[in-house]
Amino acid sequence: MKHHYALIFLCLIFTIPTVLAQTQIHAKVLDSTNQEPIPFATISFNNTSGVISNDAGQFQLQIHSAISEQDSLFFSCLGYESKQFSAKTFQDSLVFLKPKSIELKEVMLFNENYTVEEIIDKVEENLDKNHGGTFEKSKLFFRETYGSTILKKSIKIKASTIPEFNQALTDSILSDIPLNSYQYTEILGDLYKNKLDKKADTIVKLDILKASELYDKNNEMTFEAYEKKLNAIVKKTIKRDSYFKIKSGIFGTKQDIDSSFFQDETSEKTEAFIEAEKEKEKRKKKNFLKYRKNVINGVEKSSFASEASSLNVIYKSNRYEFELLDYSFLNDQYVYKIAFKPKRSEDYKGVLYINTEDFAVIRLDFKNVKSLKTFKLLGVWLDVYQREGSFIYAKNKSDTYSLKYAEIETANKTGIDRPFKIIEKNKHVKGRRKQNELSGDIDFIATNYSKRELVVFENETITETDFNTFKEKAEVTPIYLPEYDPEFWKGYNIIEPNKAIKAFKSIEVEEN
Repeated sequence: MKHHYALIFLCLIFTIPTVLAQTQIHAKVLDSTNQEPIPFATISFNNTSGVISNDAGQFQLQIHSAISEQDSLFFSCLGYESKQFSAKTFQDSLVFLKPKSIELKEVMLFNENYTVEEIIDKVEENLDKNHGGTFEKSKLFFRETYGSTILKKSIKIKASTIPEFNQALTDSILSDIPLNSYQYTEILGDLYKNKLDKKADTIVKLDILKASELYDKNNEMTFEAYEKKLNAIVKKTIKRDSYFKIKSGIFGTKQDIDSSFFQDETSEKTEAFIEAEKEKEKRKKKNFLKYRKNVINGVEKSSFASEASSLNVIYKSNRYEFELLDYSFLNDQYVYKIAFKPKRSEDYKGVLYINTEDFAVIRLDFKNVKSLKTFKLLGVWLDVYQREGSFIYAKNKSDTYSLKYAEIETANKTGIDRPFKIIEKNKHVKGRRKQNELSGDIDFIATNYSKRELVVFENETITETDFNTFKEKAEVTPIYLPEYDPEFWKGYNIIEPNKAIKAFKSIEVEEN
């Protein structure tokens, strides 16, 4: 029995340091003068790895090593005095930052009476030095929020040769389509970047370590149920060698029917079918990796630092008007606060925060001044009416600036008000080719919203060999969550979720 106690004792000895070596710090950053939340505050451990506070000033920081007396937490944000705490004794749930006032004599020390145009010219002159680079590896967390609201949904059946396809069935389907739907996708991973050629798209590779999707699967199950019901009607009515002629107004297209559509779902799965399912799963993983990599790369490439970006406030500065609003303060450095707006046809207005010492852009806030895309033709229309966000940069170990945080919100409104006609035709049947017909009018209006947030915790310069050696492997698909689970990301640094994410529950969960 003594040996068992000795074994337990040894386990405790080796387990306790492991537990203690991981610490989670969770707090809220507030303005000391008005107690308002401070978004985009940087919280770092020993000025190395760190996180960004969300729009409510909240953050959580994971420290994966034992904390000593010498370790510190640093809090900083534009316009505020930085604050330092002992990481070992930090227990505050609220952290107050004091606004930094800049006296005229301080301004005179660094201001060389540059005009606002000269400041912008110097930003462009130093762009490659400040925001360029070679090869880089970033530890990042990415969250995409997608929401859709249906404002109008109507399908009026005019004629149908298939009795089951009637107005009652259509109304039943429409009534089950939710007016509001939301989906959240979160990814933790390592991004490998080749930043040598700024004119070309940055070559990136992504290693997804963990991912989740939060949405209401009940909606998906409803659609699947209706799909099976509709398929059963179609299988019973149409002929195997038929094809569909789909018309909407003056437009028309032909759609052949896949022979696998008629396969009996209850029949025994063949070896070929099983292999096809495995291949489908591989494609799913590959497509998830490819799409998210392109989205993350697209976020960074849409910043001012990319020559191809529509946010061309630096590369095409002659198309904008600039105004020096004020001076601000960040990490013991002064910055110019410069507003910009288009002279004529450009899309965005905003504010640039420029380091007075090296003329690096450390933050950019932007918002569109007009609809970015409009389309209207024969009852189909689209209006991309919102795109706004922020980019925040921080100096890395190679003395250049890397993206620290990005947030982009977009919204559009789309609609369709058109007649439609679906005709089943078959050239193998004697007599008229037309077999069945369904026609009616569709009237649909919806708004779509997306928010993409990207936070980079660690940046390191790598060699070309490191970049070329890393090979992507599509091994991770997102784990489905029917409701927010605070344990899912425990032990990882992420962007603190907002109230909407924390409160999200699928209908299925609410009923249980």
